[in-house]
Amino acid sequence: MKTNYLFTSESVSEGHPDKVADQISDAILDDFMRQDPASHVACETFVSTGLVVLGGEVSSADAYVDIQKVARDVIRRIGYTKSEYKFDSESCAVISAIHEQSADIAQGVNKADSLEQGAGDQGIMFGYANNETADYMPLPLTLAHKALMILADIRRENPSPMPYLRPDAKSQFTIEYSPEGQAVRVHTFVLSTQHDEFDEEKAMQRRIREDVKNILIPRLKETMGPKVAALFDDKLILHVNPTGKFVIGGPHGDTGLTGRKIVVDTYGGRGAHGGGAFSGKDASKVDRSAAYAARYIAKNMVAAGVADEILVQLSYAIGIAEPVSIFVNTFGKSHSRLDDSELAQRIGSMFDLRPAAIIAKFGLRNPIFEPTAAYGHFGRTPYKAPVELVRGGKKITEELQFFGWELLDSVELCKSLL
Repeated sequence: MKTNYLFTSESVSEGHPDKVADQISDAILDDFMRQDPASHVACETFVSTGLVVLGGEVSSADAYVDIQKVARDVIRRIGYTKSEYKFDSESCAVISAIHEQSADIAQGVNKADSLEQGAGDQGIMFGYANNETADYMPLPLTLAHKALMILADIRRENPSPMPYLRPDAKSQFTIEYSPEGQAVRVHTFVLSTQHDEFDEEKAMQRRIREDVKNILIPRLKETMGPKVAALFDDKLILHVNPTGKFVIGGPHGDTGLTGRKIVVDTYGGRGAHGGGAFSGKDASKVDRSAAYAARYIAKNMVAAGVADEILVQLSYAIGIAEPVSIFVNTFGKSHSRLDDSELAQRIGSMFDLRPAAIIAKFGLRNPIFEPTAAYGHFGRTPYKAPVELVRGGKKITEELQFFGWELLDSVELCKSLL
């Protein structure tokens, strides 16, 4: 007899030390791209008590990035602005050890014909989508991201109904599924949120738990809509700050490093991840650009009804433009007349998966990456916004596309696979 099963995904807030590092790395990447779209960047960030250390490699013809200013601006935006946090935007030390990109790598990536630009490294990248949520993402991860986004909004409200909140937080959702893979109920919600000191610890625990129940969860249910809201019932297991106290947090509580939250960045463990991190890397690195392309293909195929769930793998060799292989798995949930291997072959002919073509399609030579560095790179709402750029030594403003890989503009094309 088949029984229900549980699946869990987690997320971390923009104030989590690893995410602080990701956001600094992507902000530096953005400032290079703002000035020189041909920049090649691989920037890693380490944060600890009162300290930011940056390393990596960069090549740019004419961009000058004020590393200290960019790092401090990110830290200030996140909310680390008080000396009592032991990590604040005004007083932390910022050390840079960024150097020029290896010429050996550059000769494989830079080609006279820009469309034949080689992949910046070998590797495997995955894209995943299912029809479980409106954003074609796994439900436990979507809930984990949304809960922390709402918590950050609450922290920034003036006045805030939860005035004790500090920037660091983690969330985790466990969903109970039927044997057929349908969400039955929200089984467990775990939230650990950094907070100010309280005079009395038990009163603190009661206040935070009640605020999560009466403020955060209702806002989350409203955001997710009635179908998901109905999955919350009185049997929900709720763990809030299970250790009892979370005053010491952020980079003072734990060191942070770029690229340590790649499962949070992608599919919460539901879809595969190839291993390469995204943040701090320009789009010549297929770790990033090809993962975006694979998600775009998977999402459009699910939206077109080709399958209820799909995983797309792309693989590349350094210096070679075309992918080495394409793999598709529809988990037995396909509605196409083609089998999975035939779908993979068709993907190769329907979509131009050379790095330069991916970069052009999604505008990945633009400064659009810092918003991706917290709350996931996928399942986000695509939007356009004006951004100040430097072109030919002059400042201009252009409207740029953000999260273009989340657009559903190839649905009709994908319907040809039905």
